[in-house]
Amino acid sequence: MRHLLVFLVLIVLFSSCSHKQNKTKPNIIIILADDQGWGDLSCKGNTNIETPNIDKLAETGVTFDRFFVCAVCSPTRAELLTGRYHVRSGVWSTGAGGERMDLDETTIAEVFKNAGYATAAYGKWHNGMQAPYHPNSRGFDDFYGFCSGHWGNYYSPMLEHNGEIVKGDGFIIDNLTQKGLKFIEGNKDKPFLLYLPFNTPHSPMQVPDQFWEKYKNKNLEMFHRDKEKEDTLFTKAALAMCENIDWNVGRISQKVEELGLTENTIILYLSDNGPNGFRWNDNMKGKKGSTDEGGVRSPLIMNWKGKLSAGKEIGEITSGIDLLPTLSELAGIDVNTKYPFDGVSIKPLLMNDAPEWQDRIIYNYWGGKLSLRNQKFRLDHENKLFDMENDPGQYIDVSEKYPSEYQQLLSAKTNWQKEVTSELDRDAKRPFTIGHPSVFQTQLPARDAIGHGNIKRSNKYPNSTYLTNWMATTDKITFDAEVLTSGNYEIELFYTCPEEEIGSNVKLSFNESSVEFKINEAYNSPLLDNRDVYPEWKGM
Repeated sequence: MRHLLVFLVLIVLFSSCSHKQNKTKPNIIIILADDQGWGDLSCKGNTNIETPNIDKLAETGVTFDRFFVCAVCSPTRAELLTGRYHVRSGVWSTGAGGERMDLDETTIAEVFKNAGYATAAYGKWHNGMQAPYHPNSRGFDDFYGFCSGHWGNYYSPMLEHNGEIVKGDGFIIDNLTQKGLKFIEGNKDKPFLLYLPFNTPHSPMQVPDQFWEKYKNKNLEMFHRDKEKEDTLFTKAALAMCENIDWNVGRISQKVEELGLTENTIILYLSDNGPNGFRWNDNMKGKKGSTDEGGVRSPLIMNWKGKLSAGKEIGEITSGIDLLPTLSELAGIDVNTKYPFDGVSIKPLLMNDAPEWQDRIIYNYWGGKLSLRNQKFRLDHENKLFDMENDPGQYIDVSEKYPSEYQQLLSAKTNWQKEVTSELDRDAKRPFTIGHPSVFQTQLPARDAIGHGNIKRSNKYPNSTYLTNWMATTDKITFDAEVLTSGNYEIELFYTCPEEEIGSNVKLSFNESSVEFKINEAYNSPLLDNRDVYPEWKGM
């Protein structure tokens, strides 16, 4: 039997919430790109690309030139959502359940929802699928997109809307933006928080033809500092995807302007980590996955017409953990969270020409590697010290030249490891939850399953994988699951099965309960390939 299992457990229950209108509070729109580097914008000096709409946000708003996030996707999202370092919230991985935030964390959506805001998230969540980790359980009234960290197809793919499986409509970023436009239109008379976590230029490298046509024969002018490492075809694909993002950012900006909301709407644009390949990034060291400068430095643009100075550039170091405390203060919201923020409000940097601002340390942690950044120096994970003002490419270790500063950062690193990373318990028992009373269904995707026997994954990375090679009756998949509500459950199983395998027996069980049935209908769909394949985009 070779059919593959992909999910679902369905549960009945739904809750909703009403909001009081309050026109005085500013709307918030957060646009988060996925794997776009600091240098993947024309406003950063990259002549390989044109991003006029994002550039306009920068020209008419405020840019942060030394803004830092995490080295990979789910940690950055957790920090943006909570204002706290991701290790505090239990996020240690990008899959297998390690992307889920602890349930006692307070999210930006909960903060703004409690203040009367309508809240929505459209795109890549990547901080937990099953309730109460699902975005609908973390303060978002409306969610459309996917909860995994990787999606294998960008053309009308299978997505979900508030837990219900649906089919996307066209290219995924265009589709997510369209949802955002409808949300803005529907909430124009009351304050709203719109979170648009896009999933490009993350692989697979797929992009609408109109954007690829510009790049497929384009001669690049700027390259990675180690040019021999660069795959120019991959770079072209990534840049084409970034231009598609820019087009959609323009759609959002235009809608806000059409509705007369520009003076009461704060628009933020940023990315979740460094570039997902070797390409031009202003000579910085590191890319996605690295805690060096190039792996964790992101563009940040904030635009609020009439409130923020047009064209202002801020050079002080800031971080994704600063966004929740900043936005809540700008909106005049009193925040009541169980735990204190690690971030700080950067309102003084935004509003004042000569703010009093103390130097600080920003910590970048991933995969056991910890790097520290203050205004002048970066102490990398190998305890090498770099003068980032005079050596932004991290070429020369200056630890002997600045012994006092070096020892201070070493001491801070040791203290953070003792006080913060010690909170991260990778062995904590956190099963996948089924039957939370706040939702009517629960998904158990193949990515969260454990294969036994001959079972194989379609990819070594769990995100967006399927399971295949079901060869014997002793083969099985299991989920470390906890059922939260007793009752009768309806099971919907997604599978593939060729005609000749009809009649295969399936048994689903939980503890002492089980149900058995036969596969009586063939469904032999083509298997999606998550590899980067171009330029035949639509064949993916």
